[in-house]
Amino acid sequence: MLLLLLLSCLLSTLFLFLSHPLTLGGTLLVQTIIITTISGLMYLNFFYSYVLFLIMVGGMLVMFMYMTSIASNEKFNTPNKIMTIFTSTMMTMLILSIMFMDNFLTPTNQYMTTIFSTMNSFPFSLNKFFNMPNYILSIMLMLYLLLTLIVAVKIVGTKMGPLRQK
Repeated sequence: MLLLLLLSCLLSTLFLFLSHPLTLGGTLLVQTIIITTISGLMYLNFFYSYVLFLIMVGGMLVMFMYMTSIASNEKFNTPNKIMTIFTSTMMTMLILSIMFMDNFLTPTNQYMTTIFSTMNSFPFSLNKFFNMPNYILSIMLMLYLLLTLIVAVKIVGTKMGPLRQK
């Protein structure tokens, strides 16, 4: 978990130095995957993480289509300084994770008991999301996704709007 948080901070810092829309989108996608993994591990339920990931990827697809219609032939180059910093930081994180991996390779009885109790309680955790106090949240989430889908379809109209054919 600490490794994921460090990687998230590294990508947030790297995001400040990027200028091309393709690299910004790729960094945002990796950042979304890391944040959804962290939130899924914190709550032991990946449903919210899955919904967050789908919403972010849907928004990024619309942004990607918009950017390719505006600046389709822009030259893509990677700055060597940023790539050097990124690879050196990734190698340092890899070496640190291998050094501290010894604790994870020898599981204790308490660790195994926690894993098995979590696996046994998982089918009931999704049950709370659709029961009485929380069903309104699920209906609002479905309506939001439907509205987002309708807006995306209206934006992508081929005869008029920002994504029209020339």
